[in-house]
Amino acid sequence: MAYVFFILFMLIRVHAWFKKEEMMKRLIAGNWKMNGTMSAAIKLAQGIVEAIQNDSKVLENNDFLVCPPFHHIVPVQAELSMAVSLGAQDCSPYEVGAYTGDVSAAMLKDVNCDYVILGHSERREYYVESNDLIRQKAAIAHENGLIAIICVGETEAQREAGEEQEVVGKQLAESLPEGATAQNTVIAYEPVWAIGTGKTATTDDIAAMHDFIRGQLKAKIDNADTLRILYGGSVKPSNAAEIFAVDNVNGALIGGASLKPEDFIGIATAG
Repeated sequence: MAYVFFILFMLIRVHAWFKKEEMMKRLIAGNWKMNGTMSAAIKLAQGIVEAIQNDSKVLENNDFLVCPPFHHIVPVQAELSMAVSLGAQDCSPYEVGAYTGDVSAAMLKDVNCDYVILGHSERREYYVESNDLIRQKAAIAHENGLIAIICVGETEAQREAGEEQEVVGKQLAESLPEGATAQNTVIAYEPVWAIGTGKTATTDDIAAMHDFIRGQLKAKIDNADTLRILYGGSVKPSNAAEIFAVDNVNGALIGGASLKPEDFIGIATAG
């Protein structure tokens, strides 16, 4: 009899584990970049909250996040509901001190940010941010209780040369800090050539890269199967469903389409 109870117990545990895996929600993250006035940011936040309230079922499968420009964070927070998390687009690698123009992870946490985007291709390209710098930023973000969204992705030239996995593998290896977990880290794969260009990687391209990233994470992080990997690069309501149908795609990092509430929420409902 004890043996029978043990088997039943184990079956219940296995069922619960699979249920937990099935329940991992997508993360729909909006990167507002350097766009909008204060009033426009407030209106956008209000529009997103209203759209979610009008279709509350969207929360069954999706978590939402918005990342406004720094000086819009506080007024935007005042407009958000509990259904939408708040994040920033970057943080300093330093904790405090004479670093003119920087915003620290502690400051972000102080204004109720939960996430911070790090290593976006625009930061890597325009500000020549290295993998090591991104690793430092991620480490200090973790120390201050922020979830780091670490961005990786290859250029068009690198893909044409067949170097996409080598490039992304190196970015992952050198940008992930010690102590990265499925709870404090999200990876966003954004092929540089698809950001803001209207081009989107094929589903085969996305599947191959997301599978590769998952494999790399399994070698570095416990419970890597529960770490969310987002796709970014001209995601919109018309292509979201096919992108979300790809294995190991656990959400999207959205640029231009996140500036319109109907498109941002439309991406979530499309999938």
